[in-house]
Amino acid sequence: MPKSKDRNKAVVNSRSAGKPKSAGSPKSAGKPKSAASPKNAGQPQPKRAGKLKAAGNPQGIRAKTSLKIVVLDALADMKALEVKVLDVRGLTDIADFMVIASGTSDRHVRSVAQRVVEKTKQAGFRPHGVEGQQDSEWVLIDLHEIIVHVMLPRVREFYGLEKLWDLTATKRAARA
Repeated sequence: MPKSKDRNKAVVNSRSAGKPKSAGSPKSAGKPKSAASPKNAGQPQPKRAGKLKAAGNPQGIRAKTSLKIVVLDALADMKALEVKVLDVRGLTDIADFMVIASGTSDRHVRSVAQRVVEKTKQAGFRPHGVEGQQDSEWVLIDLHEIIVHVMLPRVREFYGLEKLWDLTATKRAARA
């Protein structure tokens, strides 16, 4: 009889071999979880991109720049046309930059906007809102510090956002 009990134990042990133990098991209770696996022990872990830092923090400025780079890379990936970046810090408090781009068709506009949202989420930035994906003639993506407009060329020409927001220093002085 003792032989059959040992054989049953061996079968049970071979079935559970290679399976990870659950976090709630009593054997793992009380053991701290380490961030690095034994293979990567001693190596620095990669930093994750976070949300924008508070004002006055030098890292916050770098975070805004990286968001801008992520947006411009996403637009370039999808071959958006006539990409223009406007610095609107002195004109409004709602954003620091406006990015205006065009698409060749409503499907292209929708795809470009979706790629911008995907890439920014992957980089750790969450959009505040996305408007216009149903009609896809003009999609607006609010990324807190950057507002992205992706439009059809005829819509872009009709509304003329560049003329509205791109005020050079001489025009600003003339208005004041």
